[in-house]
Amino acid sequence: MNKYPKSLENLIDCYAKLPSVGKKTAERYALYTLFNMNDVDLTDFTNALISIKKDIHICPSCGNITETSLCSICSDETRNKRQIIVVESIKDLLTIEKVNEFKGIYHVLNGAISFSKGISIDDLNIDSLIDKVKQGQVDELILATNATIEGETTARYLKELLSQYPVKITRIAHGIPVGGDLSYADEMTLLKAFEGRREY
Repeated sequence: MNKYPKSLENLIDCYAKLPSVGKKTAERYALYTLFNMNDVDLTDFTNALISIKKDIHICPSCGNITETSLCSICSDETRNKRQIIVVESIKDLLTIEKVNEFKGIYHVLNGAISFSKGISIDDLNIDSLIDKVKQGQVDELILATNATIEGETTARYLKELLSQYPVKITRIAHGIPVGGDLSYADEMTLLKAFEGRREY
């Protein structure tokens, strides 16, 4: 016999699917939703969830998220379109943007090569990046994958894959600690990492 009515149990199960949300936290969220959110709040919450699935899509040029045909970075004419920084995730992109130092554009891989997780290069978003390099649209490619085994493996693969083309390939300097996640780095660490980037 269920502890709560089925509709509430369903909501608890939905909250429990969120990262770092255990059963007790999911239960607390569900009860808060039931007893503390008024009809307007619930409608806004529901509409926001529906909207992100309906209105947000992936930028076909770089892999960022956007509500328009191209993301705000790719469509910004003041950006240096010939300098591309390659990151593993949209979260990493947003972390670098907070520094307000990089004036080029991005390419989001949506992951990193991980043999243990069964993620190969074919699972990553690299086709449009390769096309840009092949067509001579890139002067510098900055590899900013995380300082993990997976990130290093991915960076090395991209370096080998693209070194046949006349493009400068650099690797973000490791002011970022080995084993560290780019999205948790503070702004000064990221700034120093940019300043110390090197030929790769």
